[in-house]
Amino acid sequence: MKLTFLGATGTVTGSKYLLEDGGKKIMIDCGLFQGHKELRLRNWKGLPVNPRDIDALLLTHAHLDHSGYIPKLVKAGFKGPIYCSEATFDLCKILLPDSGHIQEEDAERANRYHYTKHKPALPLYNEKEARDTFQYFKPVDFSQTQALSEELSFTLHRAGHILGASFIRISDTGGTSILFSGDIGRLNDPVMKAPAKIQDADYLVVESTYGDWLHDKDDPTEDIERIVNETAARGGTVVIPAFAVGRAQAIMFYIHKLKTEGRIPGNLPVFLDSPMAISASDLLCKHLNDHRMPHDLCMDVCGIATYTRKVEKSKAIYNRNNNMPKIIISASGMATGGRVLHHLKHYIGDERNTVLLAGFQAGGTRGDRLARGEKEVKIHGQMFPVKAQIEKLDNMSAHADYGEILSWMENFNNPPRKVFVVHGEASAAQSMKDRIEKKFGWQADVPEYAQMEEL
Repeated sequence: MKLTFLGATGTVTGSKYLLEDGGKKIMIDCGLFQGHKELRLRNWKGLPVNPRDIDALLLTHAHLDHSGYIPKLVKAGFKGPIYCSEATFDLCKILLPDSGHIQEEDAERANRYHYTKHKPALPLYNEKEARDTFQYFKPVDFSQTQALSEELSFTLHRAGHILGASFIRISDTGGTSILFSGDIGRLNDPVMKAPAKIQDADYLVVESTYGDWLHDKDDPTEDIERIVNETAARGGTVVIPAFAVGRAQAIMFYIHKLKTEGRIPGNLPVFLDSPMAISASDLLCKHLNDHRMPHDLCMDVCGIATYTRKVEKSKAIYNRNNNMPKIIISASGMATGGRVLHHLKHYIGDERNTVLLAGFQAGGTRGDRLARGEKEVKIHGQMFPVKAQIEKLDNMSAHADYGEILSWMENFNNPPRKVFVVHGEASAAQSMKDRIEKKFGWQADVPEYAQMEEL
């Protein structure tokens, strides 16, 4: 086997790995680079392998940092099968066209208002090109071994991160195996089921988003309760940039809990302003086996918010409800694009309001700049003063922290020959590597971009 790291090295975005064995080329994940400009520019550069020569793509889950490059890959000539869980495919049918649509809108807006150096600005791909990828998806069941070739097979195991999230274990006929963690979920998440216990793999590619961090063990409902009540008392609005898949639904779970228990005003309006998040919420009750909620609770949680799909309804949140306390949940989670930017433009300049950052903010993103206390942020080419309260919830993360990752790794009966630590900022990945070596004595490495390993 030969493994090449084409993303998620020194960053939490752009997950891509190329595995070569027995003349076959298999890509694992196919994510967009996000955040710093030098990373985003990689999206426009060609891969070191011809997409036409890739035999298959295996997808751990639907988040764009793992799936968002698929339309570009297909556009460049990839025509092989895309294997993933059924829920991941359902989510990709939502996320990928939305990503294409947003890119079209951003390019059009940049050209209209001339805040781009490109003449003209172009989308990486459009909505139609995203939809064209659906024909290549081949959903498979968890725990069912699938053949990739005469020499290679793979199995998906539940990762607990979001609906459909999977560990991918690939084996060859020579007995060598490699496990890709994708994103590892929380061990005791109130909504998602716990990650599957994996007992063996010769090589492990493991994420390190929180490789240097232990999540606050406090119940996030207490923080949300405080933030909502304090903001409402000021007559303000809580704006929550939230990942449309996973985070938005978790936030609605906590808000439902708080309203049901009478800990926040029962009549406080809640808006879910993201067509993608609305569609993802609908899938919760379709894929009941992927989470802990029974059907009735799932329906109640999804019914806690007013859904706004159309642009006119989105604008009306501000125009009709400007001076009344409310909660607005809107994508994207790191405030990089989407409708949440329009809400930030309206609400970020008023000290009565609160922007609640619920989860990891990659370096260079607008969410990261807000979390670091910058007094101005650029939105759609304009600078806006930051006067609203900025709050950050680290205990809302859908990623395991380093303690939970180490606990999950304890299930291995035999040590892997080598562990590759990926999908983390440089300091987090190095910290995770050091912790693995100290706790288990296993050989671990933090690969660099385009690094190639003979396995």
